[in-house]
Amino acid sequence: MASGLFALLDDIATVMDDVAAMTKIAAKKTSGILGDDLAVNAEKASGFVPDRELPVLWAISKGSFVNKLIILPVAFLLSAFAPVAVTVVLVLGGLYLAYEGAEKILEWIIPHAPAHEKINLDEEITPEQVVNHENKKIKSAITTDFILSVEIVIIAMSTVVDKPLSTQVAVVSIIALLATVGVYGLVALIVRMDEFGYKLIALNPEDDTLSDKIGRLLVKALPVLIRIISFVGTIALLLVAGGIFAHNIEFFHHLMESWPGIIKEFLIGLGVGIVILIPILIFKKIKSKSGQS
Repeated sequence: MASGLFALLDDIATVMDDVAAMTKIAAKKTSGILGDDLAVNAEKASGFVPDRELPVLWAISKGSFVNKLIILPVAFLLSAFAPVAVTVVLVLGGLYLAYEGAEKILEWIIPHAPAHEKINLDEEITPEQVVNHENKKIKSAITTDFILSVEIVIIAMSTVVDKPLSTQVAVVSIIALLATVGVYGLVALIVRMDEFGYKLIALNPEDDTLSDKIGRLLVKALPVLIRIISFVGTIALLLVAGGIFAHNIEFFHHLMESWPGIIKEFLIGLGVGIVILIPILIFKKIKSKSGQS
């Protein structure tokens, strides 16, 4: 009886070690998308009055949980009954990531002029308009989260696709939970950083105190931090996409074999992204001209 119990505990410990090791690998592979997810949501959760930032972020977080509840069962079913589909979805997602990364780099090189709506400053903004604006941003953030969540789950699944179903469920669920709790927890800290800075500045009436200096540093650091996260996330997107192509498509696997892996994957991701981006830009240009005529 005792020996059977010890054998069971030993099996559980072995499974937990396997889950921990595979979770570490999956977290490493999904880190690029998690970085982009962090940058995107930090941007989408900012721009509100201070007392509305956390409620909006909480609404987005709940939507993210619902996204995971939809995506996870589908991913497990595909893994169990159509494992090839996991690779297909992975490559399709890689195409999207490559396109998104290439588009962001193009925006750095050729900044797009934002389209501003004409606003009548004499017209009072009603509470209903404020709520509608919030709902639109929340809906947009949840939609973006869904796309990124699919990629996070599929990439995590690809690391354990040859493992038992119990290991797959444990590893992918942990990564999905990390992608929501971890990312949105950090976003909450980031978007409130400037507010905390203002409170430090107002802490005492004296000028140029230590709290003033730290407060001003936090206020100035927020936009810089978001830009840094966005830059790192974009590079990571192309690396993740290039890694997907290099490991799942024979042509890319044997391309630039003597090159360092990180350079090879970045160039492959960027190259595929540019190939996808060019026809999309042409289509948008033609559609824009036809709309004006």
